[in-house]
Amino acid sequence: MPKHAVIAQKPVKDWPSTEQVLEDRKKHMLSALLTYYSKPMQIVRGEGQFVFDEKGKRYLDGFAGIVTISIGHCHPHFVRRIQEQAAQLVHTTTLYLHPSLTEFAKRLIGKAKSANPAMEACYFTSSGSEANEVAALLAKNATGNHEFLALRHAYHGRTLLTMGFTGQGTWRHSTPYYFGVSHVPSDYHYRRPEGITAQQYSDWCVRELKETLRCSTSGKIAACIAEPIQGNGGVVVPLPSYFPQLHEAVKKAGGLFISDEVQTGVGRTGKKFFGIEHWGVKPDIITMAKGLGNGFPIGAVIMTREVSEAMRGKLHINTFGGNPLAMAAGGAVLDVIEKEKLADNAQEVGSYLKKRFEAMAGNSRWIGDVRGMGLMMGVELVKDKKTKEIAPQEAARLLDMAKDRGLLIGKGGLDGNILRIKPPLCLTKKDADFMADVIEECLKEL
Repeated sequence: MPKHAVIAQKPVKDWPSTEQVLEDRKKHMLSALLTYYSKPMQIVRGEGQFVFDEKGKRYLDGFAGIVTISIGHCHPHFVRRIQEQAAQLVHTTTLYLHPSLTEFAKRLIGKAKSANPAMEACYFTSSGSEANEVAALLAKNATGNHEFLALRHAYHGRTLLTMGFTGQGTWRHSTPYYFGVSHVPSDYHYRRPEGITAQQYSDWCVRELKETLRCSTSGKIAACIAEPIQGNGGVVVPLPSYFPQLHEAVKKAGGLFISDEVQTGVGRTGKKFFGIEHWGVKPDIITMAKGLGNGFPIGAVIMTREVSEAMRGKLHINTFGGNPLAMAAGGAVLDVIEKEKLADNAQEVGSYLKKRFEAMAGNSRWIGDVRGMGLMMGVELVKDKKTKEIAPQEAARLLDMAKDRGLLIGKGGLDGNILRIKPPLCLTKKDADFMADVIEECLKEL
């Protein structure tokens, strides 16, 4: 078994048994809640890139609480800033003034200007779903149009509207949705038909988008919403030509471009703060959450002045968005991202880990594709590399096997056959080797 420093530590307190917690959860929580693993586990403590169960066993967190822990669990600066602010003022409405709101907004807008120099305004929410809802509202008011484009395999949230934007049947179960959303092909070129190149498939996706605009909409849309790299959909990375062509078509249809950076933001894709910066197009609206708060519930919408002005004179408010504690959490995340150069680390360690996976793919019958950027990676498992038959049961088994060896990872994609590798951005090369060693060992046992 691959080794990684200390495997277990003495628990800091007596925790209830996993069996008791699971029984209580089944009795008292919403029945739709899911758990990973054939035997669900507890996580009761975190430190950096590691988490601990109730017995003190340590695990390398390769999934970061669904791509949410960016700077590491319980980072000392993050904890200190939250404690200081909580001791002073936890909450006040935006009907009153507080300097933390505009201070954090200015810092975030400064980051966004690298994606589009015209970014000028912010709005804060409590989640990514809510941020995407606000972005859609902004687009409708700014353009006067009401139809939207979204991508197949996309995931944008769990509210009624964002479920309508989501392009995965497994996450769409509360019909009817908001009318006027058309889904167009994402550049999932690993799953392209035989006999065509990846570039030909990418170009076909754009032609289909244009035909959808022509045939399935009025020809005028409010916006297209898209993830620069699709997360829940299986870490779908488009070719460099895809987004520039998509952006051009959306603009011709009078629409805004919304970049959903809930998973790709805060440097996760390596080097750049936002994922869309890799594709060379300028979003009109950027939405964020997850890693922006490092586990604290915060969402953000960043926009151009033109988009912001479209809301002037209209009433809109959010009870919790922009409260001083959330602003302290977000500010602390930016502090650490900048000081510790975590976007650069994501690039360096992510590239190293990706090479390990690519080498592994050459020797494993199970790996059909390795893709991703920075510390946002997907490993697609298949039963047959030629037919690309999916292997969801094997992916589920591998998660169990990895957990038993001290590694937590996720799975995703429409069929659940893609390993999602998205650890905290403080991951080291030593951690990357442990992760690769564990997965390689598990693949050999499948």
